[in-house]
Amino acid sequence: MPTHFLATSDLTHVDLNQLIESAIRFKQGNDQSKPLAGRSIALVFFNPSLRTRASMQVGIYELGGNAVVLEPGGTSWTLEHREGVVMDADKTEHIAEFVRVLGRYCAAIGVRTFAALQNWEEERTDPILNAFAKYSDVPIINLESAMHHPCQAMADMMTIREKLGEGRKKVLLTWAWHPKPLPMAVPNSFALASAQMGHDLVIAHPPGYELDDELIQTIRQQAAAAGSSVSVVNEIDQAFDGVEVVYAKSWGSRKFYGAPEQDVATRAVYRDKWIVDEQKMARTNSAIFMHCLPVRRNVIVTDAVIDSASSVVIDEAENRLHIQKAIMARLLRA
Repeated sequence: MPTHFLATSDLTHVDLNQLIESAIRFKQGNDQSKPLAGRSIALVFFNPSLRTRASMQVGIYELGGNAVVLEPGGTSWTLEHREGVVMDADKTEHIAEFVRVLGRYCAAIGVRTFAALQNWEEERTDPILNAFAKYSDVPIINLESAMHHPCQAMADMMTIREKLGEGRKKVLLTWAWHPKPLPMAVPNSFALASAQMGHDLVIAHPPGYELDDELIQTIRQQAAAAGSSVSVVNEIDQAFDGVEVVYAKSWGSRKFYGAPEQDVATRAVYRDKWIVDEQKMARTNSAIFMHCLPVRRNVIVTDAVIDSASSVVIDEAENRLHIQKAIMARLLRA
């Protein structure tokens, strides 16, 4: 297990399975250990959160620890992450000091920082997350960055195993229409973790909404190593045929980074077609429906689907708590 938890690609297939098994033990009450007793974890939120914030705070408490929640620019100083910058603008403190000070107080630091959707080539390198990792002497836990959301992806993998059992599944990651462009972290990490776990993956999206080329190459390599497959299609209905898992998520186009109005205009034609509805779910192999939440009803998915017995979104959200306890315990258990 690496020092930090930044992306699932840093872990082996064995590591991922061990985390899921540990999370299941926590969920079933078979692990009552308190590896964080007498220790604090800092949680740094650059962006809003419900599930991540609540599940991390509850998880830290249940592991015996104390959560220190900070919001740069709100409950703490505004932060600069760039190297060699002259700080004569709106940033008060550099991450170099911020992180090292927190490391003197806390056993680990969780950080949540979304993509700003302004500069693709810069944001795809996860500059803020990597600045935290560079300066920190304690483990950094990625609570969602510009490119990755590994805690969510691991909760997703846990949910698939819980609902469908172990072994290879046929999984669909489908783009959905949304009134504005969103970051790619969730679809990136779901696709990556699915390949690492050996699932056969179908990624469906309209032309122009491709995921990162280098990431797709990594996903294909991981799938090949696991003996599974990856296919990318631009037609939505047939993508549902025979799948056992439907994961819906919208994301923005790399072509329109910094120009959201162009993205909104381009995606307008997909509004009525790219939605998960009863007709598409009927083409599946009795698939479960998944979404990371929050979800816009009757935009991403119809009421009939999200309220149906096939929907596992609430169980999926609960599993954030258990998998994050497993991650923290693995990183910090003495």
